[in-house]
Order: sequence, then structure tokens, then C-alpha cells
Amino acid sequence: MMEMNDHALTLHTDKYQINMMYGYFLQGTHTKRAVFEVIFRKLPFGSGYAVFAGLERVITYLQQLRFGEAEIAYLRTQEEQYREDFLDALRAFRFQGDLYAAPEGTLVFPNEPIVRVVGTIFEAQLVETAILNFVNYQTLIATKASRIKQVAPHDVLLEFGTRRAQEADAAIWGARAAYIAGFHATSNLRAGMLFGIPTKGTHAHAWVQAHDTELDAFRAYAAAVPDYVTLLVDTYDTLRSGVPNAITVAREMRERGKELAAIRLDSGDLAYLSQQARRLLDEAGFPEVKIVASNDLDEHIIEGLKAQGACIDSWGVGTQLITAADQPALGGVYKLVAREKDGRFEPVIKISGNPEKVSNPGYKEVYRIMNKKTGKAEADYLALQEETDIREGRRIKLFDPVHPYRFKYIEDYEAVPLLRPIFAGGELVYEQPSLEEIRAYHAEQLQTVWPQYLRKLNPEVYRVNLSQMLWDLKMELIHRYQE
Repeated sequence: MMEMNDHALTLHTDKYQINMMYGYFLQGTHTKRAVFEVIFRKLPFGSGYAVFAGLERVITYLQQLRFGEAEIAYLRTQEEQYREDFLDALRAFRFQGDLYAAPEGTLVFPNEPIVRVVGTIFEAQLVETAILNFVNYQTLIATKASRIKQVAPHDVLLEFGTRRAQEADAAIWGARAAYIAGFHATSNLRAGMLFGIPTKGTHAHAWVQAHDTELDAFRAYAAAVPDYVTLLVDTYDTLRSGVPNAITVAREMRERGKELAAIRLDSGDLAYLSQQARRLLDEAGFPEVKIVASNDLDEHIIEGLKAQGACIDSWGVGTQLITAADQPALGGVYKLVAREKDGRFEPVIKISGNPEKVSNPGYKEVYRIMNKKTGKAEADYLALQEETDIREGRRIKLFDPVHPYRFKYIEDYEAVPLLRPIFAGGELVYEQPSLEEIRAYHAEQLQTVWPQYLRKLNPEVYRVNLSQMLWDLKMELIHRYQE
């Protein structure tokens, strides 16, 4: 990957983060350590799983996090009138904490930590906004892309969303997230340059309109890029002119030793038009010419078109993917779960009138419980850091935290830690995989769970369990703060 300079993102944070840092600084508690976790409470799109993404940008952000003179000068203009010794502390700031995260491409589920930050309250507070911004967006798009991949597992998937994305960064990082989840190429050349994603593109309706006839336009395009010709056939009349003109050009190309790669449909009844176009192409002796479809596609429309027998080989997916149109936010949160007191981490809890918002306290680990007999994930399991039963493979109790009377015991399992060390003492200790390795890892992840968790409609709910010790701690803190 080419290097991307994220230095300008230092103030990509909410003002209250700086104000809290200032408050800690004035109290003299800014060097106290704390543990924060990123979780999300609800799966997007009615899905049975989410796909973690965004770690690469988090890494770059933390490595380049600096307060330069421009940032310091701007903070001097704020109405809070921060003291100069605080601004000096910001000038000297470097991220010195520990960061743990799931590898990108991992299947993740509600109410479990997907990122953990351990550091001074000063630094951990600062990085909250940016981490949530990166992880929330990229995880959302990777999940949407993975759902599309599930309904078209053997077709070519093209990310076409740049012009509808929420600005430039969303376009390129969304393209990367889609590629992680199984898309094959993007139309965005910058994403291709930065990340090494294959790029694909045809031509616009304007190309056809800019010529005297559709046939002239097709001939000119075939002459311009003779080895990669895909013709957009719906500018005027798909079946009466577009496909016949494409066939004419295909014959002329064949005489020159070239082959038409594909035609593209971008409007109309895609099921019917693709079937008729396929018939015309086959009858003309071009069964190898592919049919690409676009036009506000998503997993629901693609599934419906395939059920109708659409003869479509490749799908160009734009707006609905890059904007996650049916759920435009993941809703991940960043919660304090432990704070340093008397030289140790004391668990803390957030209690809410909404039961789903009550946090799971303490410095904890999350494990994927892999059944050794089936090779499939049985559940995810949250345990306090000091617990040893899970690490030693002893029998554990899996119970539903919402309905604790529903439980079972499991013995023959492997506990795989979900979070990997990324930074230790501010130093990167994680060997970042290539984008191709992340993509392959995600494909492997899909094989580790039962199909009922992956289905698009009414998926089975994957279990995220608490250890008995963590459950008892949670109940104790709830009772303590509600007495």
C-alpha cells in the first residue's frame, strides 16, 4: 500500500475530548491509566454477523498523531482559553498506549469488544472519535459487501459507488472495505493506486451521446481500448439498437483478432433484458461475451434477479453499498470499562434505563469458542483478564446473558482470542497483512460458522456469552450503584 499522510487528522475529534483532557490535566489525573472498549449493540441490515474493518487506518492515525503548531494555534482561539502548559503537553503528545483489535475481516457480533485501548486517560480519551469514525464506517460497508457476496458467491462484483459516496475518503475506504468482503474490483482509480485493488470501468452514456450514432460510438471505443471492451447498450434502445450494434462491433473485432468482453445494462427490467440480450449474443455466436448489470443494486435486488433467472455475470454495485443506504450507521460506541485506582484497574460500569446499554465492566478478554469436533464456532465468550479456566481449556458454562436460565456446558473446545495486540507502549507490534491476505482471511472466517448465521433473511442469533465471574461482577456493580 502507498503511504497516506493522516497528520491532518489530529483534530479529527470532538471538542469535548479536548475539554476532558484539559480537565484531567488540571486535576493531575491525566497520567492515570484506563481501559476503553469499542462495541456495537445491534447488527446492521438485519444481518446475522458483521465484518470488522478499519484497522489499517486506525494504525496509520495513531502512528501519525501529533499536535503541530497549526493545531496549537487553533486551540488558542477557543473560548475555553486553555493554559499554555496544557498546550505544551499536547505539543509533546505521542500515543504511548496499548491497542488490541480483531484482525480485519473477522466476523464480529454485538456487545463484544472489537477494539480495546489501554493507556493514560489523556490519550485514550483523545483517540475515541477517530477510532469510532474509521471502524464504524468501514465495518458497516464491509458487512454490506459481504451480504451482497453471499447472494452472488460465484459472480464478479464491482464497486461503483464513488460518485454517490459521502466525500472522497468514504469512497476510497469504502472500496477497500468492499474488497475485503469479496468484491473483485473498484471503479475508483485512487483506491486502486493506494491499496492495490483491481480497477474496472466501461464508458458512460455521454460517450454514446457525443457521437453521431451509437454504432460510431461503439466502434470508436473498441478502437481506443481494444483489449478491454465493455459496451453500455441502453442509451437509446437496449434490444433494438444497443445489443445489435454491440454484436456488429463484436464481429468486426473478431475479424481483427480481438474479442468483445461484455455488454452493460444500466436501466430497465434487468431480468428480461439480460435474458433477451443473452439469447441475441448466443445466436450471433458470442456465448463468451459477459453481461454486466448496474442501476441501484443491493443484495435484495440481486437475489430477486437471480431468482427470476437473470442472465447476469457481473454486478456493478454503487449507491446502495457505499452509503449503506438501508442502514447508514453502525452505532459502535467507545466505553470506559476500567480505571486505574491505587495501582490497579478497578472495573466500572455504565447503567442505563435501556437494558441493552448497560455495559460489561472490567478489563476482559473475548474468545471464540471453537468446537473441536465440528470445527465450527460455538459462541463467543467474554471473561475477565484474570480468569484461567478458559485459557486452560476447562469446562465452561455458556449461558444467555438475557435469559440466564438457558445454558449449556462445553469441554472439547479451543478458545481463540479475538483481540490481537496491535500497539504496545505506543510501538506497532502487529505485522500488518496484505489486503489479499485480509480478503482470504475473511473468506476463511465465513467457513468457521454455521450457515444459519450467514443467511440474509432471519438469520440465527449467534451467542455472545459472559463468564460466570464477569456476570457476577456486573450484577454486583448494578446493585451497588442502584442502592
